[in-house]
Amino acid sequence: MDVQPTLDEIEDRFVALVEGRLSRDDADRWAAHWVTKSDLAWGDLEWWALNLLHGVDLPASATGGFLHDDEQVLAWLGELRLRRAV
Repeated sequence: MDVQPTLDEIEDRFVALVEGRLSRDDADRWAAHWVTKSDLAWGDLEWWALNLLHGVDLPASATGGFLHDDEQVLAWLGELRLRRAV
């Protein structure tokens, strides 16, 4: 049985992604694993953050890059930290 990740662990995935230590594909797969488990109860902030990570590797059709660029991912990390501080 998997142990549900904490908000710290979710934030760590964002940090690793921003720092280039985690690929977008790996971040998406990790988040997808948790988002698709129907027997877990999430807080609003955890659910919001996991859903951002799940899909972080979506391609942008016109540019060949990602739908959400590196600046957007960094902004999400900042928003996560702000929301945690409240």
